[in-house]
Amino acid sequence: EASRPCTAEVRCPGGAGGTARTFQIEGHHYAVVPVTGLTAGTSVPYEVLLDGVRVWPLPDSFFPPSVIHSPATGDGLRVALGSCRWAAPPADGKDPVGPDALDTLAARIAADPEGERPDVLLLLGDQIYADETSEATRRRLAARRDPADPPGGGVADYEEYTGLYYESWLDPEVRWLLSTVPTCMIFDDHDVIDDWNTSAAWLADMRATDWWRERLLSGLMSYWVHQHLGNLSPAELAADPLYAAVRTAPDGTVALRAFAARAEADPASVRWSYRRDFGRIRVLMVDSRAARVLDEDDRAMLDPREARWLRDQVLADRGSCDHLLIGTSLPWLLPHLVHDAEAWDAALCRGERGPRWARFGEWLRRRADLEHWAAFPASFVAVAELIAEAGSGPGAPATISVLSGDVHHAYIAEPAWRSRPVSSRVVQLTCSPVHNSVPLSMRLGFRFGWSAPARALGRLVARHGHCVEPPVTWRRTGGPWFGNQFMTLTLHGRSARLRLERARTQAAAGGRARLETVTERTVL
Repeated sequence: EASRPCTAEVRCPGGAGGTARTFQIEGHHYAVVPVTGLTAGTSVPYEVLLDGVRVWPLPDSFFPPSVIHSPATGDGLRVALGSCRWAAPPADGKDPVGPDALDTLAARIAADPEGERPDVLLLLGDQIYADETSEATRRRLAARRDPADPPGGGVADYEEYTGLYYESWLDPEVRWLLSTVPTCMIFDDHDVIDDWNTSAAWLADMRATDWWRERLLSGLMSYWVHQHLGNLSPAELAADPLYAAVRTAPDGTVALRAFAARAEADPASVRWSYRRDFGRIRVLMVDSRAARVLDEDDRAMLDPREARWLRDQVLADRGSCDHLLIGTSLPWLLPHLVHDAEAWDAALCRGERGPRWARFGEWLRRRADLEHWAAFPASFVAVAELIAEAGSGPGAPATISVLSGDVHHAYIAEPAWRSRPVSSRVVQLTCSPVHNSVPLSMRLGFRFGWSAPARALGRLVARHGHCVEPPVTWRRTGGPWFGNQFMTLTLHGRSARLRLERARTQAAAGGRARLETVTERTVL
């Protein structure tokens, strides 16, 4: 982002680089610069100039130079993943939720620029918290409008969303990290509002307010600018009609707002999901928020168009993929009791036990956040069948990993299909938060949710809802782990190795945060 219209340039030694003219949204000026002339297998430093004046690296920066790494054919891939980063700066140096794992990762890389670093960082939702704002943000909001008026301390419009991104990404460590490690992102609920698109009744209640539409449109617009554009390849950017319209207009606000309004009115008309290929490693990032079908009689996590897209991408070019990574903000496999409770609640809400139970089910769904893949039983089964098809027969990937966050702890779960063999190694890798907390009651609940008594209780509630038995069973093979953390998946050839690291403040290090390895294991 620049302070005025200008030409942005990225310049590298040896002649690689690129330029782009800024475009304007709501009085802000942005540029996305495609860089050409790079050589595979190299890492080159770069600088950024605005109208010929160098603005990056910052003067007197203590960070090493930002680099662009271009992998060579056959290189492995190191994927770091996490979600749920509440970015409020600590008061008086005391962080109420503990050290930030992304800050700590940045500090480690900066201290050893030639050492290990991720090749790509997957951020799986809740990059900002539009509804749980910091004290500093609430002061800024109060200077613009009466905090007694809805949405109160939550953000209301595009300008207020930009403040959240400033708070999060102008953090010096994170700003530098994002300048030197590529990212892929997808939203979750807090990027707009807690429990976003939980149900048709929830959506009707929100649409009845006088502030919701502006909140949603501004959330989608700011997400498109700050997150979605960076997910797209240069070829996809060049072919994107909205991006072309925004770049060629004196002010792209009207075009982008019309796009967001269309997404609000007809979610099936817009696709936020995307695919990125890194050699023989395929990453599919799936929108499990905006693409939902909320009709209780036809409830689905993905609308039919989105589901067809996912199927096409999973099964495309059989044999060309050694590892398939499916990123979805919400876990596919949950603790067994949680899964059964969500499936039971979905049955109640669609009227399986009558209208009184349906009303109770809707109340419970909102109260207990029962809205993961298990709460969309047909979609849960569809994903299970799709993964089994992709993981079977000649050309199947060595591993299929479902990558998720949301639930403020980390675990590994492995499924087994009841009626068919699957040759790929399939794992659910769930990791959050990067920087947040979870109350003791939830910790105890998640631990209990995996236990044998919890499984028995889950079967009882599932029978009460006349729930159909899912086509897979699964077991927890790691965790649950709590704390500010991220996972790193190292992929090379047809092998895969996983490491979980947690940020901890260490007195021996002068009170600075360090990353400690919680677990490291071979996936395949």
